[in-house]
Amino acid sequence: MKKIPEQFEIETLKLIKNRLDYIYSIAKSYNNDNPELMDTIEGLAAVANMFAKIKLEEFNGYTETLSPQGFIVGKLGNSYSRMKEYEKQKDLDFPAWKL
Repeated sequence: MKKIPEQFEIETLKLIKNRLDYIYSIAKSYNNDNPELMDTIEGLAAVANMFAKIKLEEFNGYTETLSPQGFIVGKLGNSYSRMKEYEKQKDLDFPAWKL
């Protein structure tokens, strides 16, 4: 079987994780401005951050994080539900077509 070359670099992953931490903290700090939106952003940043963390752990040859899949599924489920509710709201606000 052909070995696939690594597509990430450790320093780039650290930068990605740092940016995701920043996005997460801003969403958390300004949650009162728009709670549904900020909760969704916070959840998605946490999911992406977990992926970066797991990849960094793989690079280092050990796994420190327990149950990353459960964490990701839970956070993603919350963001997904919020977006579905937003979509339903927008569908109700859309005016009926009249000819």
